[in-house]
Amino acid sequence: MRRMTARPANAHQARLLRLLRDGGPNSRAQLGDQVELSRSKLAVEVDRLLETGLAVADGLAASRGGRRSHNIRLAPHLRFLGATSVDVAVTNAELEVLGHLNHPMDVREGPVAVFEQVLSMAAKLRDSGLAEGFDGAGIGVPGPVRFPEGVPVAPPIMPGWDGFPVREALSQELGCPVTVDNDANLMAMGEQHAGVARSVGGFLCVKIGTGIGCGIVVGGTVHRGATGSAGDIGHIQVEPAGRLCACGNRGCLEAHFSGAALARDAETAARAGQSAELAARLAAAGRLTAADVAAVAAMGDATSLGLIREGGNRVGQVIAGLVSFFNPALVVIGGGVTGLGHTLLAGVRAQVYRRSLPLATGNLPIVLGELGPAAGVTGAARLISDHLFSPV
Repeated sequence: MRRMTARPANAHQARLLRLLRDGGPNSRAQLGDQVELSRSKLAVEVDRLLETGLAVADGLAASRGGRRSHNIRLAPHLRFLGATSVDVAVTNAELEVLGHLNHPMDVREGPVAVFEQVLSMAAKLRDSGLAEGFDGAGIGVPGPVRFPEGVPVAPPIMPGWDGFPVREALSQELGCPVTVDNDANLMAMGEQHAGVARSVGGFLCVKIGTGIGCGIVVGGTVHRGATGSAGDIGHIQVEPAGRLCACGNRGCLEAHFSGAALARDAETAARAGQSAELAARLAAAGRLTAADVAAVAAMGDATSLGLIREGGNRVGQVIAGLVSFFNPALVVIGGGVTGLGHTLLAGVRAQVYRRSLPLATGNLPIVLGELGPAAGVTGAARLISDHLFSPV
């Protein structure tokens, strides 16, 4: 697979590439309005991007008086791969998703099994004609990541992943640069780029899936913390001496409400005869999932609605503390359990608005993510494009 033939040579070119990525095709004059460069310097930098093949001319721009110039856009052949939660997508350089595959898989099967599946899905997307190869890949994993090295660090729900060289291994297999981050961070980047958090400089993006994490965006940039573990809110205690968590502690939020915890509680309720609908699904499949709970709740099942509402209250309890500490402009709820929808959201909102000070919550929207499964892969593509659209 081919690699990108060039990288921006300086910060000016990197800035122009990101403007074209985020805003689409633009004229030289419009680009000049957004960067602090003289017309002659701007012309030099744009010409260099055209010469390297990172950008191309794209039709005549609207007239602003005088001779009309061509629009400039990112090279249409550039392809980025985004993968998270075994969602794999191909995007163009403007981060439009061209193809998207999903394959349910348990991350506890280990990195080799997961990566074999990711590579198989990437090959299917490539061979479908969407890409000749990949210019870069962004990867998300559901645990803390030492970001500079692209290595997971002691992820509680990912046995066998601690210290695994994700970036190096996938870069060799895919033949392109790879970046790796926590999947909640990537979901936040996706919602910031093309979802509900567009143009929001400071917000929290809470991902509720197999585990629970939080992407923290400060001044438009993801905050990862000193060692990459910022936002690991699933291990904040919500119940002293509560359930044993995978991390070894008791009473963690993740142990009491996550996709796995919800499924377990639903199975307990079904076996206790508290819900005929849950019991029927359990008998048919031998197990329950969060999606089963969501489906039965949509039918008005009181037990399922109660489980979701209780989970929302617990998540809201933690988010209330985060809101008081961080004072975000927006809270986004996403991840695999957002199919639980407005019942979950109502529980979260009730706790946050009740527990946090009015100054912090008076104008605070708490909303479901807009992109669904595309949030993570869009964020992953954004991550690798940020890397590639940086000066060498």
